[in-house]
Amino acid sequence: MGKISAPNLYYKMHCQKRVEIDDGAGNTVGDFATQFSVRAGFAHLRGGEAVIASRLENKHPVIITVRASSQTRQINSDWRLVDARDGTAWAVRDVTHETDRKWISLLCERGVAA
Repeated sequence: MGKISAPNLYYKMHCQKRVEIDDGAGNTVGDFATQFSVRAGFAHLRGGEAVIASRLENKHPVIITVRASSQTRQINSDWRLVDARDGTAWAVRDVTHETDRKWISLLCERGVAA
């Protein structure tokens, strides 16, 4: 994505984490619930043996960048991001807090079990 700036945050993403929900029969089930929504930028990964292998397995690795805030600092590898436009779910694999403390880069993968 190059230098990160506000115009790069083109996409709206719902940030979701797994929560325990009562199913009405005395049991709880884990399902993802939206905690908040943010603007985000995408950087599709290219090249590299691991990236090519992921694509062969119908997985799609991408770096999703969001502004650092009290909300986005909660995101960890148990969360997922969902594209507000088409409902595509991205599993968060790694969280990197950038050194300028303004941005958080999330290594995410589409096409994996959540």
